[in-house]
Amino acid sequence: MNVSALRRHLEEGAPIRLVDVRSGSEYGTGHIPGAINIPLEQIEARTKDLGKGEVVLICKSGKRARMATVLLEPCRTGVAVLEGGTDAWTEAGFPVVASLTTRWSLERQVRLAAGLIVAVGVALSVLVSSWWVYLAGFIGLGLTFAGLTDFCPMGVLLGKMPWNGPRACGEASTNRDDTKCCCP
Repeated sequence: MNVSALRRHLEEGAPIRLVDVRSGSEYGTGHIPGAINIPLEQIEARTKDLGKGEVVLICKSGKRARMATVLLEPCRTGVAVLEGGTDAWTEAGFPVVASLTTRWSLERQVRLAAGLIVAVGVALSVLVSSWWVYLAGFIGLGLTFAGLTDFCPMGVLLGKMPWNGPRACGEASTNRDDTKCCCP
C-alpha cells in the first residue's frame, strides 16, 4: 500500500490497524499517528494484538515490514506493507508523532563501535603489527557472546556514556543555563 492510499483510507475512517515494527526507540522518534508498536522480534508472539481487521505494517523504509509479513503469512491474512515506510510518509508531508528526542539506538551504536574497532584492528595489523588482528578477533568473539547470551557488555558500556543519559530539560527548553532545570 502506498502512502497516498493509506492516507485516503485513514481520512475515510477505514478500520485499519497500523503496526510499526521498528524498535521502541525508533518508534518514539517518529511514527504515523494511530500506529501501535510491535517490534519485529515480537510480531509472531503478539499476533492477537493485531486484531481481526486489515493490518498495515510499517517500518522506516519497508524492509522490516516485509520481513514481518513473511513471519505472519502462516497465521494471518489481510496484512499489507506501507511502501517506503515512515520515510515515504514524512517525505509526502504527512504528520508524525514524536515522543522522544532523536538519538541513535544502542544497537546502532554497538554496530558502529564494533565496526570501527574491527576496521582499526585490521588496518593496524596490516600497517603496524600482525598482532593487532587479535583486536578484531576479540570484537568478533564479543559479538558472538552477545548473540548467544543476549547480554552485550559493549552495549552496557555505551549505555553509560553521557550522550545516552537523560536530558535535563528536553528540546522544548528555552533555558540555556545548564545549572538550572526548566522542567515544570
